[in-house]
Amino acid sequence: MAEERLQKILARAGIASRRNAEALISAGRVSVDGRKVTELGAKADPRASRIEVDGRRLVAEPLVYVVLHKPRAVVSTLSDPEGRRTVADLVRDVPARVAPVGRLDYHTSGALLMTNDGEFASRIAHPRLGAPKVYVAKVKGEVKDADLERWTESITIEGRATRPAEVTRLRYEGDKTWLEITLREGRNRQVRRLGERSGFPVMRLARLSHAGISSEGLRPGEWRYLTSDELTDLKQAFGVPHRVRAAPAPPIAKGRPQLRQRAVKGAGAKPGRAPQGVRSTHPAPVGRPGRGAQGARSTHPAPVGRPGRAAQGARSTHPAPVGRPGRAPQATRAGRPPPVARSARSGQKQQPPAGEARGRSSAKARARTNRR
Repeated sequence: MAEERLQKILARAGIASRRNAEALISAGRVSVDGRKVTELGAKADPRASRIEVDGRRLVAEPLVYVVLHKPRAVVSTLSDPEGRRTVADLVRDVPARVAPVGRLDYHTSGALLMTNDGEFASRIAHPRLGAPKVYVAKVKGEVKDADLERWTESITIEGRATRPAEVTRLRYEGDKTWLEITLREGRNRQVRRLGERSGFPVMRLARLSHAGISSEGLRPGEWRYLTSDELTDLKQAFGVPHRVRAAPAPPIAKGRPQLRQRAVKGAGAKPGRAPQGVRSTHPAPVGRPGRGAQGARSTHPAPVGRPGRAAQGARSTHPAPVGRPGRAPQATRAGRPPPVARSARSGQKQQPPAGEARGRSSAKARARTNRR
């Protein structure tokens, strides 16, 4: 493995930040292969050298390779003096201190490779190898065939000419145009500068893939490990990583805080009642005997109550029993009048039922007819 600066090795191992690591080196607290080092520019091989801090050996962490779906309004650095959100905030769950391979603009989203393998990052980002970066851009105006040629021309950035870009028109959206742009080097704001030069300002920009690794299936802010097949393809194309190992098996997408489920209003209500806006698929529990549960009709007959009285909330289909002599049974809804009873105390007759009255009247009428 290539040699790296000591402060970078210490920072990547999580011992301290680069600035604090420089202070450790200057104080003589760091040694390499048994020799104390105080020079800030000293380098070492983190795999082959024995590096110690205060007498404790620095154990090399396993190499990790991830791809992050960087959201917009996030800085592609591990820290920001202005206090803006950084990609380091999104990969805290990665069991290593990973750094971005190249950068994405603050207002650009998409695939961003991150690793703790310095040689891997150096080779993938090196313009000589030409690792492709595929972008999709929404630009203002209708880009015609003749205009596409202007997008493929070389421009000068920081005194150096850029490599020509590969541009394909995807579709029109009103007076806007969607383009797919492939770059072979990572120059500062190259796509946006191409738009300004050609007269079609870039309104929205996202990176689809970097070196053939895409962020498809990841929501903004989520990350995943590179698969063994992806690492094998990278090794064949760019010579890194030197050793392909099976990736750990965490959840497929991590980094983004899990969204809280929205509570349904009315949830946790009384049994037998569905939450507001939701239809319950379970029957309501049975309430008191003879009465259906709240919001439901009982399909069971009400139990028999006291004689002569129908159960509350139900209509009896049986006649009420005869009560004690001299007292009329309580009024019911049985459909039949109570029987006649003579009062033992007053000797008064109670009114006979309508049927009996009609029967006695008919008998008297026949008797009068026979006498005549």
